[in-house]
Amino acid sequence: MSGQEVVFVLLGVVAVGSGIMVVTTRQLVHAALWLVVSFGALAGGYLVLTAEFVAWVQVLIYVGAVVVLLLFGIMLTRAPIGESAELDSGNRWVAAAVAAATAAVLVTVMAMGFRDERMTLRPGGGSADELGASVFRTWVLPFEVLSVLLLASLVGAIVLSRSDIGPRADKRADADERAGVRADEEGGA
Repeated sequence: MSGQEVVFVLLGVVAVGSGIMVVTTRQLVHAALWLVVSFGALAGGYLVLTAEFVAWVQVLIYVGAVVVLLLFGIMLTRAPIGESAELDSGNRWVAAAVAAATAAVLVTVMAMGFRDERMTLRPGGGSADELGASVFRTWVLPFEVLSVLLLASLVGAIVLSRSDIGPRADKRADADERAGVRADEEGGA
């Protein structure tokens, strides 16, 4: 086992361990901080795989933006900072069994699918130039489908979060009608 593989496995163990801590901790802020550790380990894994651009995007966007947004959301919504019994549904053992079964299936499929296959790492394989060429030449259709899907989910989230869309519009029309009736009555009097 080479040095690269040892570092990659160690970073994978850190990422999985911190991911487990994200979902098992009872404190919401600690979960967000464990998420930072997990994202950092993933960025380190990308660096080991010579994908420097992807690693820095991981650090800037996920660690820098998403986690900060999550922490601000926790603080602004006055979510419980300490332990909260409301966050525990009592299904820990069922969730653990499902997670273990899913992990076993994924590991088995990956091990059987790739067996002794090895991929040689070449410097610059994860550069912005090569990544852009791959995304916009080979993977352009899935990239655009994903873009439309994300746009649709964003519009759906906006529609669901706005309170002035839907039944309230009918109430406004009724209020406008009543205001028009009052104006007619005042004009006729």
